[in-house]
Amino acid sequence: MIYLDSAATTPVRREAIEAMWPYLTGEFGNPSSHHRIGEAAAAALLDARRAVASWLGSRASEVVFTSGGTESDNLAIKGLALGAPRGRHLVTSPIEHEAVLESVDYLRRFHGFEVTMAEVGHEGVVTPEALRRVIRPDTTLVTLAYANNEVGTVQPIAELAAVAHESGALVHTDAVQAAGWLDLSVRELGVDALSLSGHKLGAPKGVGVLYVRGRLALEPLLHGGGQERGARSGTENVAGAVALAAAARLAEAERADVAARVTALRDDFIDAVLAAVPRALLTGARHERLPNSASFCFPGTSGESVLLDLEERGIVSSSGSACAAGSDEPSHVLVALGYAPEVAQTAVRFTLASTTTPADLAATLQSLTQIFSSRE
Repeated sequence: MIYLDSAATTPVRREAIEAMWPYLTGEFGNPSSHHRIGEAAAAALLDARRAVASWLGSRASEVVFTSGGTESDNLAIKGLALGAPRGRHLVTSPIEHEAVLESVDYLRRFHGFEVTMAEVGHEGVVTPEALRRVIRPDTTLVTLAYANNEVGTVQPIAELAAVAHESGALVHTDAVQAAGWLDLSVRELGVDALSLSGHKLGAPKGVGVLYVRGRLALEPLLHGGGQERGARSGTENVAGAVALAAAARLAEAERADVAARVTALRDDFIDAVLAAVPRALLTGARHERLPNSASFCFPGTSGESVLLDLEERGIVSSSGSACAAGSDEPSHVLVALGYAPEVAQTAVRFTLASTTTPADLAATLQSLTQIFSSRE
């Protein structure tokens, strides 16, 4: 099998499994318990928190462990907006992940917030000028993804954060897709909150991270025993946190070399697809995109049928966000970028892994060529 759907999930790294195994077996204690086995779990959790903080360039006290990217987005957006509602105005974009769009819509419906969408161009970029046009003196929070999960476009987050801070607004970025591929230094990015998910970089599903700067007021989603310094009550997933820290450590150590190699593969693959399939349209930015992302529309065909034909040939890819799989609706991201709904429904997304080889992409290109030649 050739797996080209890494934006959906990645296999758990052996090192992550080995790191977490003790906390699923002999060291199974509750980190809130005041006895040896509980204190061992608490020490492991603290080590994991420090490792993640080192990765992000933050303080350990600024790291909150969650169940994944969706919870991290919800906690950041609802928590910051309700924790210190300076005005009741939110800014986001129409191409965000559903976890972001549904969170801001919840605040609109139940808490009276006004939501403004920043304009995105055809490539999905929010420019500093576009943000300036919609931000206001009463804007509470700006939430924009570091990299789009469907088309791979990377936003100029540091510049956008600087614009938002000029007006006093807080900034959250969903960095779920960026993890393992881009620099996540929160100081360089200038953000106040950043969301991550473990299973995108070789940790198990069910664990994530929210970075929240300093002592910002954060209204929790989950109330109870006050774990995670009151930000997220509930017995912590110690094994998951340890695995995430191990996977993050490895991904960051490899990132520069892997990103450079995969970027070259991606560029060659994009050029080859556009040359071999005349109807193909590249979606997203040509260069300011994730190193592993190549996404296309194939007007005049069915994206789902292309996926099925590829899978019959042993190649796994997707039509876009795994969170929207099974929906008959066209991608809200592609529609926001100006694609007609019938064209948006022809989307196919290839997201490479660190282990993807030139031979994998050559086989994929050959299969695509055969699929479209048979339909001419």
